[in-house]
Amino acid sequence: MSTWIAGCIVLMVKMALVLGVLLFLAAYLVWAERKLLGRLQVRLGPNRAGKFGLLQPIADAVKMLCKEDIVPDAADRMIFLLAPAVVAITALMMFAVVPFGPPIILWGREIPLVISDINVAILYVFALSSLGVYGVALGGWASNSKYALLGGIRGAAQMISYELALGLSLIPIVMLSRSFSLVDIVNAQSGYPFILVQPVSFAIFFISAMAESKRIPFDLPEAENELGAGYHTEYSGMRFGLFFIGEYVHMQVLGALVAVFFLGGWRGPFLPPPVWLVLKIIFVALVMIWIRGTLPRLRYDQLMEFGWKILIPASLVNIVITGAVILI
Repeated sequence: MSTWIAGCIVLMVKMALVLGVLLFLAAYLVWAERKLLGRLQVRLGPNRAGKFGLLQPIADAVKMLCKEDIVPDAADRMIFLLAPAVVAITALMMFAVVPFGPPIILWGREIPLVISDINVAILYVFALSSLGVYGVALGGWASNSKYALLGGIRGAAQMISYELALGLSLIPIVMLSRSFSLVDIVNAQSGYPFILVQPVSFAIFFISAMAESKRIPFDLPEAENELGAGYHTEYSGMRFGLFFIGEYVHMQVLGALVAVFFLGGWRGPFLPPPVWLVLKIIFVALVMIWIRGTLPRLRYDQLMEFGWKILIPASLVNIVITGAVILI
Protein backbone atom coordinates (compact mmCIF):
# COMPACT_ATOMS: atom_id res chain seq x y z
CA MET A 1 0.00 0.00 0.00
CA SER A 2 2.80 2.43 0.88
CA THR A 3 4.42 1.78 -2.54
CA TRP A 4 1.08 2.50 -4.25
CA ILE A 5 0.64 5.76 -2.29
CA ALA A 6 4.21 6.84 -3.04
CA GLY A 7 3.66 6.15 -6.74
CA CYS A 8 0.47 8.25 -6.74
CA ILE A 9 2.26 11.11 -4.98
CA VAL A 10 5.14 11.04 -7.48
CA LEU A 11 2.65 10.98 -10.40
CA MET A 12 0.68 13.94 -9.00
CA VAL A 13 3.90 15.94 -8.44
CA LYS A 14 5.04 15.29 -12.01
CA MET A 15 1.64 16.28 -13.40
CA ALA A 16 1.56 19.48 -11.32
CA LEU A 17 5.09 20.45 -12.41
CA VAL A 18 4.40 19.81 -16.10
CA LEU A 19 1.07 21.67 -15.96
CA GLY A 20 2.63 24.63 -14.14
CA VAL A 21 5.54 24.91 -16.60
CA LEU A 22 3.20 24.57 -19.61
CA LEU A 23 0.82 27.31 -18.44
CA PHE A 24 3.70 29.61 -17.44
CA LEU A 25 5.39 29.16 -20.82
CA ALA A 26 2.05 29.63 -22.62
CA ALA A 27 1.52 32.97 -20.87
CA TYR A 28 5.00 34.25 -21.64
CA LEU A 29 5.04 32.91 -25.19
CA VAL A 30 2.17 35.34 -25.80
CA TRP A 31 4.35 38.15 -24.41
CA ALA A 32 7.37 36.99 -26.46
CA GLU A 33 5.27 36.78 -29.63
CA ARG A 34 3.87 40.28 -29.18
CA LYS A 35 7.31 41.74 -28.46
CA LEU A 36 9.02 39.89 -31.33
CA LEU A 37 6.30 40.76 -33.84
CA GLY A 38 6.51 44.36 -32.64
CA ARG A 39 10.24 44.44 -33.40
CA LEU A 40 9.74 42.77 -36.79
CA GLN A 41 7.07 45.38 -37.64
CA VAL A 42 9.05 48.33 -36.22
CA ARG A 43 6.88 48.99 -33.17
CA LEU A 44 7.20 48.45 -29.43
CA GLY A 45 4.72 45.75 -28.47
CA PRO A 46 3.37 45.61 -24.87
CA ASN A 47 5.35 47.97 -22.60
CA ARG A 48 2.92 49.37 -20.00
CA ALA A 49 2.20 46.55 -17.53
CA GLY A 50 5.47 46.11 -15.64
CA LYS A 51 9.01 46.64 -16.87
CA PHE A 52 9.31 45.70 -20.55
CA GLY A 53 5.62 44.69 -20.35
CA LEU A 54 6.48 41.54 -18.35
CA LEU A 55 3.25 41.75 -16.33
CA GLN A 56 1.11 41.90 -19.48
CA PRO A 57 0.20 38.15 -19.39
CA ILE A 58 -1.07 38.59 -15.81
CA ALA A 59 -3.08 41.66 -16.83
CA ASP A 60 -4.55 39.75 -19.78
CA ALA A 61 -5.50 36.81 -17.54
CA VAL A 62 -7.28 39.14 -15.08
CA LYS A 63 -9.08 40.84 -17.98
CA MET A 64 -10.25 37.46 -19.38
CA LEU A 65 -11.51 36.31 -15.97
CA CYS A 66 -13.42 39.55 -15.38
CA LYS A 67 -15.06 39.74 -18.82
CA GLU A 68 -18.68 38.66 -19.17
CA ASP A 69 -19.13 35.17 -20.59
CA ILE A 70 -21.74 35.68 -23.32
CA VAL A 71 -23.66 32.81 -24.96
CA PRO A 72 -25.58 33.79 -28.13
CA ASP A 73 -29.34 33.19 -27.89
CA ALA A 74 -29.47 30.87 -30.92
CA ALA A 75 -26.36 28.87 -29.96
CA ASP A 76 -26.39 25.21 -28.94
CA ARG A 77 -25.59 26.05 -25.32
CA MET A 78 -24.10 22.76 -24.08
CA ILE A 79 -21.76 22.23 -27.07
CA PHE A 80 -20.90 25.95 -27.14
CA LEU A 81 -19.75 25.79 -23.51
CA LEU A 82 -17.78 22.53 -23.84
CA ALA A 83 -15.93 23.13 -27.14
CA PRO A 84 -13.14 25.39 -25.73
CA ALA A 85 -12.38 22.83 -23.01
CA VAL A 86 -11.91 20.09 -25.66
CA VAL A 87 -9.25 22.19 -27.42
CA ALA A 88 -7.35 23.07 -24.23
CA ILE A 89 -7.57 19.65 -22.52
CA THR A 90 -6.46 17.61 -25.56
CA ALA A 91 -3.46 19.93 -26.02
CA LEU A 92 -2.47 19.53 -22.35
CA MET A 93 -2.96 15.74 -22.33
CA MET A 94 -0.57 15.24 -25.24
CA PHE A 95 2.32 16.21 -22.97
CA ALA A 96 1.71 13.13 -20.79
CA VAL A 97 3.97 10.96 -22.99
CA VAL A 98 6.79 13.47 -23.62
CA PRO A 99 10.00 12.46 -21.75
CA PHE A 100 11.83 15.38 -20.16
CA GLY A 101 14.91 13.55 -18.91
CA PRO A 102 16.45 10.15 -18.15
CA PRO A 103 15.23 8.24 -15.06
CA ILE A 104 16.55 9.55 -11.73
CA ILE A 105 17.18 7.71 -8.45
CA LEU A 106 15.25 9.22 -5.53
CA TRP A 107 14.95 7.59 -2.09
CA GLY A 108 16.31 4.36 -3.56
CA ARG A 109 13.64 4.24 -6.30
CA GLU A 110 14.05 4.81 -10.03
CA ILE A 111 11.67 7.56 -11.12
CA PRO A 112 11.15 8.04 -14.89
CA LEU A 113 10.99 11.70 -15.92
CA VAL A 114 7.85 11.18 -18.00
CA ILE A 115 4.27 11.10 -16.79
CA SER A 116 3.47 7.89 -18.71
CA ASP A 117 5.86 5.89 -20.90
CA ILE A 118 3.48 3.86 -23.08
CA ASN A 119 4.67 1.73 -25.99
CA VAL A 120 2.20 3.32 -28.44
CA ALA A 121 2.89 6.95 -27.50
CA ILE A 122 2.86 8.18 -31.10
CA LEU A 123 -0.62 6.71 -31.62
CA TYR A 124 -1.74 8.35 -28.36
CA VAL A 125 -0.50 11.75 -29.60
CA PHE A 126 -2.30 11.39 -32.94
CA ALA A 127 -5.50 10.23 -31.23
CA LEU A 128 -5.58 13.34 -29.03
CA SER A 129 -4.65 15.54 -31.98
CA SER A 130 -7.65 14.12 -33.85
CA LEU A 131 -9.93 14.85 -30.88
CA GLY A 132 -8.74 18.48 -30.92
CA VAL A 133 -10.43 18.84 -34.32
CA TYR A 134 -13.80 18.35 -32.60
CA GLY A 135 -13.30 21.40 -30.39
CA VAL A 136 -12.69 23.66 -33.39
CA ALA A 137 -15.49 22.19 -35.52
CA LEU A 138 -18.08 22.08 -32.73
CA GLY A 139 -17.19 25.57 -31.49
CA GLY A 140 -17.84 26.95 -34.98
CA TRP A 141 -21.04 24.96 -35.47
CA ALA A 142 -22.56 25.58 -32.03
CA SER A 143 -22.15 29.38 -32.33
CA ASN A 144 -24.91 29.52 -34.99
CA SER A 145 -22.92 32.11 -36.95
CA LYS A 146 -21.99 31.72 -40.62
CA TYR A 147 -18.52 33.17 -40.03
CA ALA A 148 -17.83 30.84 -37.09
CA LEU A 149 -19.22 27.87 -39.06
CA LEU A 150 -16.95 28.61 -42.04
CA GLY A 151 -13.99 28.85 -39.67
CA GLY A 152 -14.90 25.54 -38.04
CA ILE A 153 -15.26 23.79 -41.41
CA ARG A 154 -11.97 25.21 -42.62
CA GLY A 155 -10.26 24.20 -39.38
CA ALA A 156 -11.55 20.61 -39.56
CA ALA A 157 -10.57 20.20 -43.23
CA GLN A 158 -7.14 21.72 -42.67
CA MET A 159 -6.31 19.73 -39.53
CA ILE A 160 -7.46 16.41 -41.04
CA SER A 161 -5.52 17.03 -44.27
CA TYR A 162 -2.24 18.02 -42.64
CA GLU A 163 -2.56 15.36 -39.94
CA LEU A 164 -2.09 12.76 -42.68
CA ALA A 165 1.21 14.32 -43.80
CA LEU A 166 2.19 14.72 -40.14
CA GLY A 167 1.71 11.00 -39.49
CA LEU A 168 3.44 9.87 -42.68
CA SER A 169 6.45 12.06 -41.91
CA LEU A 170 7.08 10.09 -38.70
CA ILE A 171 7.11 6.62 -40.26
CA PRO A 172 10.85 6.90 -41.15
CA ILE A 173 11.53 7.90 -37.51
CA VAL A 174 9.69 4.77 -36.30
CA MET A 175 11.65 2.69 -38.82
CA LEU A 176 14.96 4.06 -37.51
CA SER A 177 14.13 3.77 -33.80
CA ARG A 178 12.05 0.55 -34.14
CA SER A 179 9.59 1.79 -31.51
CA PHE A 180 6.45 3.87 -31.02
CA SER A 181 7.60 4.97 -27.54
CA LEU A 182 8.90 8.54 -27.30
CA VAL A 183 11.39 7.42 -24.65
CA ASP A 184 12.84 4.81 -27.02
CA ILE A 185 12.96 7.36 -29.86
CA VAL A 186 15.03 9.74 -27.71
CA ASN A 187 17.32 6.87 -26.63
CA ALA A 188 17.81 5.92 -30.30
CA GLN A 189 19.32 9.38 -30.88
CA SER A 190 22.18 8.86 -28.42
CA GLY A 191 24.70 8.99 -31.27
CA TYR A 192 23.19 11.74 -33.45
CA PRO A 193 19.86 13.56 -33.78
CA PHE A 194 17.53 12.23 -36.48
CA ILE A 195 17.36 15.64 -38.20
CA LEU A 196 20.80 14.84 -39.68
CA VAL A 197 19.55 11.72 -41.48
CA GLN A 198 15.89 12.70 -42.00
CA PRO A 199 15.84 16.39 -43.05
CA VAL A 200 12.88 15.76 -45.40
CA SER A 201 10.84 14.21 -42.58
CA PHE A 202 11.74 17.17 -40.38
CA ALA A 203 10.62 19.72 -43.00
CA ILE A 204 7.32 17.90 -43.65
CA PHE A 205 6.65 17.43 -39.93
CA PHE A 206 7.43 21.06 -39.06
CA ILE A 207 5.25 22.49 -41.85
CA SER A 208 2.39 20.12 -40.99
CA ALA A 209 2.76 20.96 -37.29
CA MET A 210 2.38 24.66 -38.07
CA ALA A 211 -0.74 23.90 -40.10
CA GLU A 212 -2.09 21.73 -37.24
CA SER A 213 -1.64 24.62 -34.80
CA LYS A 214 -3.34 27.04 -37.27
CA ARG A 215 -0.42 29.46 -37.30
CA ILE A 216 0.24 32.01 -40.05
CA PRO A 217 0.65 31.30 -42.97
CA PHE A 218 -1.89 28.51 -42.24
CA ASP A 219 -4.40 30.50 -40.12
CA LEU A 220 -7.31 30.24 -42.58
CA PRO A 221 -9.76 29.08 -39.82
CA GLU A 222 -9.25 32.47 -38.10
CA ALA A 223 -8.61 34.74 -41.12
CA GLU A 224 -9.51 38.19 -39.74
CA ASN A 225 -10.02 39.87 -43.12
CA GLU A 226 -12.51 37.17 -44.17
CA LEU A 227 -14.18 35.69 -41.09
CA GLY A 228 -13.71 38.22 -38.25
CA ALA A 229 -12.13 35.66 -35.93
CA GLY A 230 -13.34 32.39 -37.44
CA TYR A 231 -14.52 29.54 -35.24
CA HIS A 232 -14.23 31.54 -31.98
CA THR A 233 -15.93 34.73 -33.25
CA GLU A 234 -18.82 34.44 -30.77
CA TYR A 235 -16.69 33.54 -27.72
CA SER A 236 -15.75 35.94 -24.94
CA GLY A 237 -14.22 35.90 -21.48
CA MET A 238 -12.37 32.86 -20.25
CA ARG A 239 -13.89 30.55 -22.88
CA PHE A 240 -12.09 32.56 -25.54
CA GLY A 241 -9.08 32.36 -23.21
CA LEU A 242 -9.26 28.54 -23.33
CA PHE A 243 -9.04 28.61 -27.14
CA PHE A 244 -6.10 31.01 -26.76
CA ILE A 245 -4.34 28.84 -24.14
CA GLY A 246 -4.98 25.73 -26.25
CA GLU A 247 -3.21 27.31 -29.23
CA TYR A 248 -0.08 28.21 -27.25
CA VAL A 249 0.02 24.91 -25.36
CA HIS A 250 -0.31 23.19 -28.75
CA MET A 251 2.72 25.19 -29.92
CA GLN A 252 4.69 23.86 -26.96
CA VAL A 253 3.55 20.27 -27.53
CA LEU A 254 4.57 20.47 -31.19
CA GLY A 255 7.88 22.04 -30.16
CA ALA A 256 8.41 19.15 -27.73
CA LEU A 257 7.58 16.61 -30.45
CA VAL A 258 10.01 18.27 -32.88
CA ALA A 259 12.65 18.08 -30.14
CA VAL A 260 11.88 14.43 -29.34
CA PHE A 261 11.68 13.18 -32.94
CA PHE A 262 14.44 15.21 -34.58
CA LEU A 263 16.59 17.18 -32.08
CA GLY A 264 17.57 14.48 -29.60
CA GLY A 265 14.90 15.28 -27.02
CA TRP A 266 16.39 16.20 -23.65
CA ARG A 267 19.98 15.45 -24.72
CA GLY A 268 22.59 18.19 -24.58
CA PRO A 269 25.84 19.14 -22.82
CA PHE A 270 26.41 20.98 -19.51
CA LEU A 271 22.76 21.81 -18.65
CA PRO A 272 20.22 19.51 -16.90
CA PRO A 273 18.11 17.43 -19.35
CA PRO A 274 14.74 19.13 -18.59
CA VAL A 275 16.35 22.53 -19.23
CA TRP A 276 17.54 21.34 -22.65
CA LEU A 277 14.06 20.14 -23.55
CA VAL A 278 12.49 23.47 -22.49
CA LEU A 279 15.12 25.42 -24.47
CA LYS A 280 14.39 23.37 -27.59
CA ILE A 281 10.64 23.90 -27.14
CA ILE A 282 11.16 27.67 -26.82
CA PHE A 283 13.46 27.69 -29.87
CA VAL A 284 10.87 25.90 -32.04
CA ALA A 285 8.11 28.22 -30.78
CA LEU A 286 10.22 31.31 -31.58
CA VAL A 287 10.85 30.00 -35.11
CA MET A 288 7.06 29.64 -35.53
CA ILE A 289 6.62 33.23 -34.35
CA TRP A 290 9.36 34.42 -36.72
CA ILE A 291 7.63 32.69 -39.64
CA ARG A 292 4.33 34.33 -38.62
CA GLY A 293 5.94 37.77 -38.83
CA THR A 294 7.58 37.00 -42.19
CA LEU A 295 5.22 35.10 -44.50
CA PRO A 296 1.80 36.14 -45.85
CA ARG A 297 -1.31 34.00 -45.46
CA LEU A 298 -1.99 31.40 -48.15
CA ARG A 299 -5.24 31.22 -50.09
CA TYR A 300 -7.42 28.30 -49.02
CA ASP A 301 -7.05 26.43 -52.33
CA GLN A 302 -3.25 26.88 -52.11
CA LEU A 303 -3.30 25.59 -48.55
CA MET A 304 -5.14 22.38 -49.46
CA GLU A 305 -3.17 21.78 -52.66
CA PHE A 306 0.12 22.15 -50.80
CA GLY A 307 -0.92 19.51 -48.26
CA TRP A 308 -2.41 16.94 -50.67
CA LYS A 309 -0.25 17.42 -53.78
CA ILE A 310 3.18 18.19 -52.29
CA LEU A 311 3.58 17.14 -48.64
CA ILE A 312 1.80 13.76 -48.80
CA PRO A 313 3.56 12.55 -52.01
CA ALA A 314 6.92 13.79 -50.64
CA SER A 315 6.39 11.91 -47.38
CA LEU A 316 5.47 8.69 -49.26
CA VAL A 317 8.60 8.94 -51.42
CA ASN A 318 10.69 9.55 -48.29
CA ILE A 319 9.25 6.40 -46.65
CA VAL A 320 10.20 4.28 -49.70
CA ILE A 321 13.73 5.70 -49.85
CA THR A 322 14.25 5.24 -46.09
CA GLY A 323 13.06 1.62 -46.29
CA ALA A 324 15.38 0.93 -49.24
CA VAL A 325 18.38 2.43 -47.41
CA ILE A 326 17.65 0.38 -44.27
CA LEU A 327 17.36 -2.83 -46.31
CA ILE A 328 20.59 -2.14 -48.18
